[in-house]
Amino acid sequence: MSGCTLCPRSCGADRENGEKGYCRMTAKIRAARAALHMWEEPCICGAGGSGTVFFSGCTLRCVFCQNSEIAAGNTGKIISEERLSEIFLELQDKGADNINLVTPSHYVPQIITAVKRARERGLLLPVVYNTGGYESVETLKMLEGIVDIYLPDMKYVSREASFKYSNASNYFDAASKALEEMFRQVGSPVFDEKGLMTRGMIVRHLILPGLAKDSKAVIKYLYETFGDNIYISIMNQYTPLPQVEKYPELNRKVTRREYDEVVDYAIGLGVVNGYIQEGDTATESFIPSFDCEGI
Repeated sequence: MSGCTLCPRSCGADRENGEKGYCRMTAKIRAARAALHMWEEPCICGAGGSGTVFFSGCTLRCVFCQNSEIAAGNTGKIISEERLSEIFLELQDKGADNINLVTPSHYVPQIITAVKRARERGLLLPVVYNTGGYESVETLKMLEGIVDIYLPDMKYVSREASFKYSNASNYFDAASKALEEMFRQVGSPVFDEKGLMTRGMIVRHLILPGLAKDSKAVIKYLYETFGDNIYISIMNQYTPLPQVEKYPELNRKVTRREYDEVVDYAIGLGVVNGYIQEGDTATESFIPSFDCEGI
């Protein structure tokens, strides 16, 4: 991290000595919330809830980001690796079904240390790596044996959209290689007696207004590459927040027709292992308060 290459941007920042990387973070762990979260996919979030840790900073620049408050690094508390390991154990004591690391890419070395310490002290829960999908294969290889469940996004195939909306024209190239490495590590899904995933991969795709064609390309890639060996979560919860006013094409909810078009396409391809959302899920109620609870 003295010349950071953790994510595909390889910005080279000396984060170890206090310089901020593209992620807007130094090497010091900053987190904004650690609590039981009830809004994940059913096989991730059981009766106990998913023990989520939201890290500050992000390697992407999604203009529509639902967690922009923490992605920009404007909130959160600096903690040690020791404290992070304690947080994992505290979430387990609260009845969490797993440890869910949200936007963790830029803290991989510290997370590895914290997970190992927590396991030495009795952590038994599966570890979920919850990411925007823009990952370095070399960094992911460090996580083999640490992460049990990968929960990445696959946002786009289109280079134009990924540049315009996330400032990452190489998003698909990086994310597709990353997903293939994730799958190599965890393989086909494994569930416990309660129906909760203990190992495997779920890929999320958030449909954006006007981008149904690209959404179909995402689903096609996922199904042709992984078949029924992964779960695909097709999401309609896109919520237009104030920052998208500069992008009028994104300043609306996804229509029912757009969503059904993508879901019907997935079904027509043969997708069986999938999740869909029903009803009006486009609401800020999906966005938790980043008030440093549990940190």
